[in-house]
Amino acid sequence: MSATSTLAMTHLVPLAKELDENKVTPGVLGFIVFAVIGAAVWLLMKSMNKHMKRVNFEETPEEPGKAPAAASTEGTKGAAQGTKGEGRTA
Repeated sequence: MSATSTLAMTHLVPLAKELDENKVTPGVLGFIVFAVIGAAVWLLMKSMNKHMKRVNFEETPEEPGKAPAAASTEGTKGAAQGTKGEGRTA
């Protein structure tokens, strides 16, 4: 043990002996901290629900005249295989 931890232990041990182990509770401060954490979680969930409702999950269909970006760099070979990459291997 270092000198600092030894000094801290000698000051804290008498304080711990004065407390009754059966009557130690979190108290008002513990309740306030718990209530603030609960309110923060509730507000975050409310915000998340609002943002999730704004998300558009529908995929827009591609125009038939346009080739995908990956196929346009490969030339006619990529365009002949289709827009979703059927027949390609990784």
